Amino acid sequence: MQYSILNSSLKNRVRSLVKGFANVIVPNTCLICDAYVAQPGGCCATCWSKLSFVKAPMCPVMGIPFQFDMGDKILSAEAIANPPPFERLRTVFLYDDEIRRLVSLIKYSDRTDLVPWIANWMMVAGGALLDDANYIVPVPLHVSRLRKRRFNQSAELARCIGKSRNLAYAPELLIRRKATRQQVGLTENQRERNVSGAFSVPEASKPVLSGKRILLVDDVYTTGATVKAATRALLRAGASNIDVLVLAKVETDPL
Repeated sequence: MQYSILNSSLKNRVRSLVKGFANVIVPNTCLICDAYVAQPGGCCATCWSKLSFVKAPMCPVMGIPFQFDMGDKILSAEAIANPPPFERLRTVFLYDDEIRRLVSLIKYSDRTDLVPWIANWMMVAGGALLDDANYIVPVPLHVSRLRKRRFNQSAELARCIGKSRNLAYAPELLIRRKATRQQVGLTENQRERNVSGAFSVPEASKPVLSGKRILLVDDVYTTGATVKAATRALLRAGASNIDVLVLAKVETDPL
């Protein structure tokens, strides 16, 4: 018994030394800036203080935070003026300069090491949506863009979330059949035209999709043109309901 206790203590000390040595070789840095932090997957105090986490009370449809609790059935102006085809949207953050840097690191700097930490935030924000979903599906990239970028950040987030929550990850249920322009810099109407008809469900996937609740995952929700086009394609193919989970949403509703 005494040997077992000593052996366990020794193992713990070795683990601590190895961890400390690893931190010297590859120090932990803030997810957003280059400041050193004590634990991996964290933010420095400066960046953390600037993050705009979305919390209740919020619009039950668009997930937009309200300044005051106005009841479970009160909708935001955005949800009333332009009802989305999906049932619920949830987001971790409101989009700002800090989140722009974070998204840029994932998209354009190959920082896939950030995916597990971001996925954890998304799982907290989308808890109820994850509980109700049958499948988790990423917004796909067209094959030509995927070749250039080498990976789809939305797919990596969806895969990580699905694995963590034991939820079936099913990227094959939705494809991007049309190569579209990048949405950056386009107006809302231009964005809608750009992604019109861009998504489809393969015939072989329609029986699997029929009657199922789908959780659609993307990185940023701006006007919603891309997510709405993807949602319509899934609904036309027989899905019963679509929920959407994103890392960040551009703030358009002041309520």
